[in-house]
Amino acid sequence: MTVNYQRDFIGEFLGTFLLVLFGCGSVAVDVLFKSHSGLFQIALIWGVGVSLAIYATRHLSCAHLNPAVTIAMVASKRMPLKKMPAYLTAQFAGAFVAGLILYVLFEPSIAAFETAQSIVRGTPDSMKIAKMFGEYYQLPGSATVVSLPLAIGAEAIGTFLLVIMIFSLTEGCNLGRPDNNLAPLFIGLSVSSVICLIAPLTQAGLNPARDFGPRLVTWIFGWGAAAFPDQSGGFFFVYILAPVLGALAAGWLFTGIIEPLMKRTECECR
Repeated sequence: MTVNYQRDFIGEFLGTFLLVLFGCGSVAVDVLFKSHSGLFQIALIWGVGVSLAIYATRHLSCAHLNPAVTIAMVASKRMPLKKMPAYLTAQFAGAFVAGLILYVLFEPSIAAFETAQSIVRGTPDSMKIAKMFGEYYQLPGSATVVSLPLAIGAEAIGTFLLVIMIFSLTEGCNLGRPDNNLAPLFIGLSVSSVICLIAPLTQAGLNPARDFGPRLVTWIFGWGAAAFPDQSGGFFFVYILAPVLGALAAGWLFTGIIEPLMKRTECECR
């Protein structure tokens, strides 16, 4: 691995690690200790985590911290294809290590919660705990009924909105974008806003690495089949494929339509 790829790998690994540690950690303390009073608090912590992760690592890599973002950047020719393997590997690895550390930190609390609630790990009821790692669009006892097509659509739309905001906040053709030093803050706020919109439906994955890495931890440590949302491929279609499709659609729209319009300097606001 060359020096440049090492920088890319370390930046994406560390950034995704921080993002997942802070974000999933906020869900964990809410599930186990009822530390938060509503969705907005968790969404805000996720947004802060994203902003901090970008600030900490954007001098090492491009701070995508999300395979869907990386794929959209490559597809829109904003990053060379040869860099993609290092980015994707680092993102999934960083998310997995963050999930592993969260499990080690909270394992005694998880065991106590299981005992208090008479939950047997690996049963459908244990998804109530597993949701602090991976996302679920179907949970036992939930009053919200979300079909597989609706969940796919929600994740695709949510990721589409996020990636459109990332392009709009960072591309030079948008004269209305914030200063580069403030862009990570606004990207974090975009994440918080999208979570508030779609989390009641799917828990708002928006990031294949953020979902799969921690979900793999639950599979390893005894949740088994309960680590996955259903038996009809929902995990892959909702939390892996849908975010990638949403990101690609956003990249196409921005590159093909929005960016050329923004570059028409003769257009002025009156």
